[in-house]
Amino acid sequence: MVTAIIVAAGKGTRMQDVRRKQYLSLAGLPILTRTLVVFDKCERVEQIILVIPQDDFNFCQKNILQPAGLSGRIILVAGGERRQDSVFNGLKAVDSGCSIVVIHDGVRPFLQNDQLIACIEGARESGACIMGVPANETLKQVNASDHIIQTLKRDDVWLAQTPQAFRYDLIRKAHETACVEGYSATDDASLVERLGGTVKIITGSRHNIKITIQEDFETAQNILANSE
Repeated sequence: MVTAIIVAAGKGTRMQDVRRKQYLSLAGLPILTRTLVVFDKCERVEQIILVIPQDDFNFCQKNILQPAGLSGRIILVAGGERRQDSVFNGLKAVDSGCSIVVIHDGVRPFLQNDQLIACIEGARESGACIMGVPANETLKQVNASDHIIQTLKRDDVWLAQTPQAFRYDLIRKAHETACVEGYSATDDASLVERLGGTVKIITGSRHNIKITIQEDFETAQNILANSE
């Protein structure tokens, strides 16, 4: 069984909008709706868990799930203080028969079905598989004073994206260990890495953006406009 955990519990303060970024309308549809539809249409995904702020449950049912016909398909789970806490809450709600978990940002609406399937299959083969893109600009490592320490070899560097797919037992153990040890990470793959696990990375798309700031939103509008 494959379960998708869609993480949309952020406050979205960097967007500088009174609404949470996941609920902003993008060409007539909320960003989160666009993301959920991708997973709803994927034949490999059997369970969808949506992690959102507890106070948003009623709003989400009425404005996100019901209009898209998703009310009976998606389980709502309350988010935590950090993204990592929200993912862990989602993991604890997964059905016992789950073998693969796919974790995805609710504000990445341009994921394609074939990319999602490739990530799932990569996790079946390797235990852990994420999407990403090779770095295509010069990378500088800086110190706390914003002075350059060194130039990194970009041939060895990728930019991580979601979805990130894992064997359920592996990612559950990684999160439990991080919780016990008080370790924080910016993505789920790094929690598996610190346990000594091997994570495969497959080529994603530069269109698979995470809509975080206003500039990202404008880029998303352009992506949609150019796809029509």
